[in-house]
Amino acid sequence: MTSPDQPAPSAPADTSLANRYGAKKQGLTPRAKRIIAGAALAVGIGFMAWVSTSNALGGVTFKDIGYSTPDGTLAEVDFQVTREPGTEVKCAVKALDSKYAVVGWKVVDIPAEATEDSSDGGRTLAQRVSVRTESLSVSGVVDSCWVPKA
Repeated sequence: MTSPDQPAPSAPADTSLANRYGAKKQGLTPRAKRIIAGAALAVGIGFMAWVSTSNALGGVTFKDIGYSTPDGTLAEVDFQVTREPGTEVKCAVKALDSKYAVVGWKVVDIPAEATEDSSDGGRTLAQRVSVRTESLSVSGVVDSCWVPKA
């Protein structure tokens, strides 16, 4: 008669894994966690400050309001420009056909003296520009606005 083979006693799972892959990594100390949290908080506050002030620091923004095409050779584009009062601005306005090809282009000068009665002290100006076109346009938009170099 033979007795069945008995399996060898196995090592605890933690010990065998440690032998195979190495010891467990040590966690961060509470001091290191506080330093990382403080640095992340400082970066977050800095980012929020940058986002909130970057638009207010002398940039020019525009918003397309609408367009009309009275005939096949003319497009009228309505838009708003926001800039610091007393700042001269130039805007490039374009008319597009049904295939998005540019069929009309005009650079508009908005003088520094141009002010209107508005709730924001003349920062935002409404403009209507007529753009001559080569063919019938189906859209009119502002391409860009900038402050010209003196």
